[in-house]
Amino acid sequence: MNHGRIQGVLSPVVTPFRSDLSPDAERFVRHCRWLLSQNVGLAAFGTNSEANSLSADERIELLDHLVAAGLDTSRMMPGTGCCALPETVRLTAHAMKVGCAGVLMLPPFYYKGVSDDGLFRSFAEVIERVGDRRLRVYLYHIPPVAQVPITLGLIERLLKAYPDNVAGIKDSSGDWGNTKAVLDAFAASGFDVFPGSETFLLAGMRGGGVGCTSATANVNPGPIARLYDTWQNENADYQQSQLDEIRAIFASFPMIPALKAAIAHYGGDGGWSTVRPPLVELSREQAGSLITQLDTKRFNMPGLGAR
Repeated sequence: MNHGRIQGVLSPVVTPFRSDLSPDAERFVRHCRWLLSQNVGLAAFGTNSEANSLSADERIELLDHLVAAGLDTSRMMPGTGCCALPETVRLTAHAMKVGCAGVLMLPPFYYKGVSDDGLFRSFAEVIERVGDRRLRVYLYHIPPVAQVPITLGLIERLLKAYPDNVAGIKDSSGDWGNTKAVLDAFAASGFDVFPGSETFLLAGMRGGGVGCTSATANVNPGPIARLYDTWQNENADYQQSQLDEIRAIFASFPMIPALKAAIAHYGGDGGWSTVRPPLVELSREQAGSLITQLDTKRFNMPGLGAR
């Protein structure tokens, strides 16, 4: 039922900034091209992209740069969910205009304790206003950050009302029990489930998932994509354990600055370290510790500086 949809490993692409904190489109395109060369798709404008520190205009401009550079839009699932309904509609419609495979949609997250009725109305309004039968919405469940969960009941209602548009979910709850519940309830009917970390990639594939969307796919794309491709092989559990070791190193630091510090180091481009406030870069000591720990695992990012 999900033939032709985007699947596999996706990266919430980190957004590079110049020294004046403006988005650096050239670096952005270069990093996206490298990720695609590693068989990883582009979930730009996600949490680890600092998306909610970007304006709608900045997101549109960056996406347009990817399109102009000739990157494959069938491998793109940009984040479009905002607190303001018109911005979500605008970003979603633009993603469809340029041919993206789908959109990753946060619920409106400023107001807490909202009902499933309210969230259903919000998603439904976006789908109706965009009015594009090609639209594929991937719900973004990230309660540790958004604090607005997407429940099983809400998924069921959306699938009943918009079976052709509501295509799947990224579950970044960090709770395997929740991911498994979504898989058990909806995967068999063609609802695509992406765990929000490679930590659950193997378990997710064994449970009927279609890949994962992971922060560390920005820096460790090849090995994560390899597990997706070979998850039925005898050494899959060993591959998963190796991925978990690298993930744990990055998770011991503030994630977004750590990802950027690694790209800056292994790509030989110090400008990549910059983050937008309110985030701050890793300290010199933190960055040194990160690289030392990664080097002990013989970590590398082959081909990063060549594109």
